[in-house]
This record gives sequence, structure tokens and C-alpha cells, in this order.
Amino acid sequence: MTRKVVIVGGGTAGWLTAGVIAARHNSPAENEQGICITLLESPDVANLGVGEGTWPTMRDTLRQIGISEVDFLRTCEVSFKQGSQFIGWQKGEQESYYHPFSAPGGYGSINLAAHWLDRKSEKTFAEAVCPQSAVCDMGLAPKKPQTPEYAYSLNYGYHLNAGKFVELLKRHCVEKLGVDFQLGHVDSVVSTEDGDIEALSLTDGKNIAGDLFVDCTGFNALLIDKHYKVPFVSHKDCLFNDTALVMQAAYADDNSPIASCTKSTAQSSGWIWDIALPTRRGIGHVFSSSHISDEEAEKELMNYVEADPHLAKQQPRPRKISFQPGHRQTFWHKNCVAVGVSAGFVEPLEASALVLIEKSAEYISNNLPQGKPEMVVVAKRFNEIIHRYWVEIIDFLKLHYVLSERKDSQYWLDHSKPESLPQSLNDSLALWNTHVPWVSDTSNRAELFSAASVQYVLYGMGFVTKINNNRYRNWSRDSRIADRLMGDNLGMVEALMASQPKNRDLLNLVSEN
Repeated sequence: MTRKVVIVGGGTAGWLTAGVIAARHNSPAENEQGICITLLESPDVANLGVGEGTWPTMRDTLRQIGISEVDFLRTCEVSFKQGSQFIGWQKGEQESYYHPFSAPGGYGSINLAAHWLDRKSEKTFAEAVCPQSAVCDMGLAPKKPQTPEYAYSLNYGYHLNAGKFVELLKRHCVEKLGVDFQLGHVDSVVSTEDGDIEALSLTDGKNIAGDLFVDCTGFNALLIDKHYKVPFVSHKDCLFNDTALVMQAAYADDNSPIASCTKSTAQSSGWIWDIALPTRRGIGHVFSSSHISDEEAEKELMNYVEADPHLAKQQPRPRKISFQPGHRQTFWHKNCVAVGVSAGFVEPLEASALVLIEKSAEYISNNLPQGKPEMVVVAKRFNEIIHRYWVEIIDFLKLHYVLSERKDSQYWLDHSKPESLPQSLNDSLALWNTHVPWVSDTSNRAELFSAASVQYVLYGMGFVTKINNNRYRNWSRDSRIADRLMGDNLGMVEALMASQPKNRDLLNLVSEN
């Protein structure tokens, strides 16, 4: 029976996993029926400290764990994120489009993308079918002061201070959920005859025994790599970026606006993310070291920062993070499962890192194996699901690049080469020439990126699907519905602009009360 879960490594991956499992299984150590969860953290290993953008899924995760949204907003320097804005990706001329978190009007019952394409509208796809891009342009919040916790006017996730988030999770898991927290260094792994992990032997002489071990040790991948030697599958041939220069940039003054979305601005050999928090902005340049030097990349980053009037003139030098884009061949091996960076990492485009942690933790919690035969089946299915997620992530991220018309650097030219495309994405692009992505395209209920997300990127980047009205049932009737929905969208924009507070104003109100 799985009675003791040992999580190795803290950070966001470790503490989120601990919280999700503990909240479901109640895990008081003194309760014989409960699951005992131990989190072992090395005092000498610093957290990565990035991953400051979440998906809307984080609202459900925090609610499930039992954390108050108000407490979360006040303690973790949180702001509201309503999607991503992509600047300069298509032509490199500061043109932009949005991938908002709210789906197009009538999504699931009518495919507005087909009607938008048929009309050849002057409005961008996101502008025509969803009010959220206009709300983001105005820097408005997705909810009002009187809106209940985790409820919304427009779907949203968060921008947050990763370090403070970890501290909140740790405090909540230990004090409210009964997680056993221990500090120590793993010296060796004690194995059973069949190769499972029996216990971890620490440098201070202690042993921590367990039934299931969760590797959250980041790039070190202490158990899944160092102990089990599970191979790493590189995707550098598809996603070239392998280096990031990151910094915490100070505002010019305390009243500087707080953007309601992650801004992703394309550069010569990568892109710059810009995440606005109440007290500072997290800014980083992720790029391909094969296409640009560190010095040139830093110059592009500092040019971006210095050109922004809302940022202070003096900023710290960025720190460098190197990584190999890819993931483990297997994620759950024997009685060890890798979660977070130990399982894999690619560039932070579309903020997939935190949602993979959430999905992994949720699966482990919902399917905690009760014996060896069950663990074999659970592990097999977990590996299938997570591998499918990685295929989705890689295809979706590559979609942002392959549709670009930029030819101003070798980096963008290389991204358009056919050999850099996964076959699965190549197949999808061939289909999308004459078929608008839609909910019926897959039977996978656990997909990460919906057809709506694909539509926002595909048509935001200027892709054209040839519309044959004869392929659609009830085209005339649906066309009238589409007219109404797009008209309603304009009315929603006006109503939201009149009713929603500014992002900073709402956050100030929460912090003051």
C-alpha cells in the first residue's frame, strides 16, 4: 500500500505537488488511514526563481489546496494575467496579436473563426470574437472589487513572485495540510531487490523511507537521471532556444501601469518576456546560443528595458540560465516519478511549465497506487499522458515560429525550414489549409491547448484557411448567429471598459483592505 510519499526537492514543483496530494488525502501523520507526505529539501540548492506566469488552471489548484485568493494576492506580489500578447512575431514591425484566456463567443456550438475568415474582417481574430484583447490594451482587471474569490468577468490566471509563492505554499502545506518538511542532502539511494527505491540515505546519517518518490530536483534530476539514468530526449532541432537572461526590473514610479497580459516581444534570435507585478517587472530574453552571443542578446535586452518609459533608468545586470530543451524518455519509472524541470523543460513561451506541474500532481493524487501491480498500470498511463502533453507543447510552441514571415536573421529562416517541424505539426498545418481547427478534431478530453488556442495563434499570425461554405452545415443560419455574436462582442467591450477597474487599482484595493 502507498502510505508514504517522499517528495525530493522544494520549489514550486515540490510544494505544489505536496499541496495537491495532501489536500486530497488529508495526510495527517497521526492518522493511520492517511497518507504521510514528506518533503525533503536541500538547504544549499536555490530555487530557479522564474516561472512567474500561470494559466487559469491555477485558480482551481489554489482553491483545491485551500488557499484564500486574497491571501495569495497579498503575499505573493500577484497581478492578473488574461493571456499573452505577441509583438513583432509575424513581420518584425511591432505588429501584435493576442492569445487571450477567454474563448471566442459561442465556442463549442459555433466556429466563429470560419465566419471571421469568410468576412475578411479588418479586425484581428481576437478583437472580433472576444473582448479580452481590448481589455488588455486598456490595462483593465478581469474582475471587480465585489467579485467573489476566484470568480471573474473574464477568464484569468496570474503573474506572481515565484519565491514568495513557494514560501506561501510551504507554510500552508506544513501548517494546514500536515506535510512533514525536512532539510537534508541525499547521499545515496537504498534500493530493493527489484530496483525500486526503498529509502534515501542522507549525509547526516538519517534514512527517509517511502513507497512513492517524487523527483522535484530540477535540472539536477537526482532520482530520475542520476539514479535511474532515464534518457533525456532533446528537441533542440525543433525549438532552438537554450539560454535565458533574466532580470527583475524596477518601475519608474509606484503608479506605473500593470499590464494585464504577458508581453512576448520577438527579437533577432529569440524573444523577450515581460511580466508585470505590482512592485516590479520580471523581464527575460530567451534565445538560441547557436544564433546569437550572450553579449549581443544582453544588448537587445537592455535596449528593450531602456526604451520603456515606465521602467527606472538604472537596472541590475541580468543573470544567465542555460538549459537543454527537451524531456525525459520516461517520467514515471519504478516507484519514482519526475515532476517539473526534472521531467523536462523548454522555453517559457505560453507558460506551460507550471501547468504541467499542476497536471502531474493532480494525476498522482487522483491515482495514488495502492500496490505494486496497480503502480505499474498507473505509471504506464501517466507516461502516455505526459508524453502526449509534451507533443502538444512542442507542436504549439513551434506553431508560433513556423508561421512567421520574418527573414531578417538566420534564426527566423531556420525556424521555417521543413526539417525543423515535427511531423505531427506538419500534418496539422496541411489540414488547416482547408479546415478550421475545431473542438471535434480530437477525442482527447485532457488536451492542453484547445482549438480556441490554436485559432488565436494561427489567425493572429496571419494564416489563411480556405473556406468552403458547402463543408459546413447550416452555414446561412450560423452566419446570422455569428453576426450577432460578433456584434455582442463589441457591446461587451464597451460595457467592460465602463465597469472594470484598472489592474493596479484593483490590486491596490485588495492590498489595502
